[in-house]
Amino acid sequence: MASSLLILSNSDSGLYDFRKEVLKALLEKGFRVAVSVPDTGYVDKIKALGCEYIPTSFERRGMNPVKDMKLMLFYRRLMKEYRPLAVLTYTIKPNIYGGLAARLTGTPYLVNVTGLGTTLENGGLLQKMIILMYRTALKKAGCVFFQNKGNRDFMVQKKCASGKVRVIPGSGVNLTEHRPEEYPEDSGQIRFVSVMRLMKDKGIEELMAAAQTVHEKHPETLFQILGAYEEETRDVYEPRVKELQDKGILMHYGYRDDVPVFLKECQAVIHPSYHEGMSNVLLEAAATARPVLASDVEGCLDTFSEGVSGLSFQAQDSGSLAEAAERFLAMSYEERKEMGLQGRKYVEEKFDRNFVVAAYLEEITRIQQNR
Repeated sequence: MASSLLILSNSDSGLYDFRKEVLKALLEKGFRVAVSVPDTGYVDKIKALGCEYIPTSFERRGMNPVKDMKLMLFYRRLMKEYRPLAVLTYTIKPNIYGGLAARLTGTPYLVNVTGLGTTLENGGLLQKMIILMYRTALKKAGCVFFQNKGNRDFMVQKKCASGKVRVIPGSGVNLTEHRPEEYPEDSGQIRFVSVMRLMKDKGIEELMAAAQTVHEKHPETLFQILGAYEEETRDVYEPRVKELQDKGILMHYGYRDDVPVFLKECQAVIHPSYHEGMSNVLLEAAATARPVLASDVEGCLDTFSEGVSGLSFQAQDSGSLAEAAERFLAMSYEERKEMGLQGRKYVEEKFDRNFVVAAYLEEITRIQQNR
């Protein structure tokens, strides 16, 4: 009977879009791969790869001790049932509660810290609680993967990761799926695309303010936003978005699964996030040969060469964002096009998703050899 691997994540779309190559590689190696993730519409695609699906429900945001304890017990039950060779966890709740369950059952496990998140970034009592939970959950991990050096250094300094750690190039980017596209002809309109959830920490406030400032000077610009509202702040941002949309400054398209179409047709991508593990949006934009404008935080800065394949601006600063857009608009058509081509070259050298696949296969082989 084939050895099994158990995958724990909080997002079926994220698992499929950014990690399907890892799943495919594990299946090709002959592993039985079982996936525990909430179903939001991508489960059929995951099953089509050959994975088994385990229905799972939990709240991605917030802390509810009763529900979180149930999640940990659910994970422990899965590990006892499947007796996997190893458990692979992604994102904060699967990392913590999956890690605790793996320790309780003596199951080898590999953890991927996809980003620190708002709680760890902001400090306070809740941060101290999360750090304590991480210390306990990750203590026996076979390896903890980090997507940038800053996240690794923070977690090691806080003694959350005391064993083997590795920095991998985020989730990498599939360079075959995301091919370089011809730069749009100079039609007079400049389209800036942002792919983001409409929430404060993703920089929606700064983006809207900068869009208005830039559009007043450059009416040929259009800011396109792809992404859904967070329900708890929809009432805050929706009226403002509608106001700017009515003025022709921006267009909000909601969540889209055809992002590559928008990347192909835009002149540049803007990503104003306050914090990132590694920005998949920027990697895919660069792979498409589009220049990127991004906040100066780790996980964004890593994805481009300043002034060569992209431009940075100060996070949480709409004026700085507007200045970066102005610098881009001052460039010639050929300079913008060349900046996009340099972005493609940059991710080819540093962010091929096959690098990430190889890292996982290496760690799983090590677990097999140590059984």
